[in-house]
Amino acid sequence: MSETPATISSSTRPIDPALAAVLRSLKPGQRIRITQTVRVGFKQWTTTVTGVFRALNYLATGLATDRVPRDDIVVVTVHFMKDNGELSSVTLDEQSKVEVVP
Repeated sequence: MSETPATISSSTRPIDPALAAVLRSLKPGQRIRITQTVRVGFKQWTTTVTGVFRALNYLATGLATDRVPRDDIVVVTVHFMKDNGELSSVTLDEQSKVEVVP
């Protein structure tokens, strides 16, 4: 895993400055809580996951790599370990909330 990037941006949508500040402050081993809203059609659910922060980096999707490489969609990804030991990753969007848990 890589260290937290100095600047946090996404090619698809701007990252909220408050969220970027939290992400820059995270250190491996800190407990975090990630809350996201999932929307399917007219329904939406809020989901929360808690775990131990491992790293932050970017995921470049292969969505457009064969067509026009500059159209790649790059998203910020938080890597963490759930309480059950499972290694997991979550990509962030404009609705994501990341908190440090004491």
